[in-house]
Amino acid sequence: MIDLLEMHKMFIRAHLGEGDVAVDFTMGNGNDTEFLCRTVGETGKVYAFDIQADAVESTRARLEGRGFHNYTLIHDSHANVAEYIREPIKAGMFNLGYLPGHGHHEVTTKRESTLAAVKGAIALLDKDAILLVAVYPGHEEGRLEGEMLEEYFSTISRYQLCVTKVKIVNSPASPFFFVVETK
Repeated sequence: MIDLLEMHKMFIRAHLGEGDVAVDFTMGNGNDTEFLCRTVGETGKVYAFDIQADAVESTRARLEGRGFHNYTLIHDSHANVAEYIREPIKAGMFNLGYLPGHGHHEVTTKRESTLAAVKGAIALLDKDAILLVAVYPGHEEGRLEGEMLEEYFSTISRYQLCVTKVKIVNSPASPFFFVVETK
């Protein structure tokens, strides 16, 4: 069976390498932040956003414990990306939904901030860059986020960006993701 998390990494690695700049727009437990830090190496830079202090502190401890120094953790909404990042990025990752393993399921990403963050991320994409947006439709806000994003992505010219949707067809509540690539 396809491992969606491994697919995310495969897509990201095709665009991101040593010395590049990447953004984890939904830091969570720091798994994607760590992956991005490792992929860009010591000469690269990773920014990571989360609105929950628990996520920022647990990610900081995780990265420090593994010896990384190539990151900036931002305790703010990803919708405010333009206030923090002004340089082109080669990769961005979103894992929408709620912070896994913390029981705070009432705190989820929201359509309004997600759309603003995705638009901000697209504006930062460099040449040969990628944005990966994972959607979790198993809860109402997640389902609505997915519908909103698909509608928005369908309005973007295919001559500007290539947007692909990866979904398990016979499991409608399963997570899926969008891959946005610059031309």
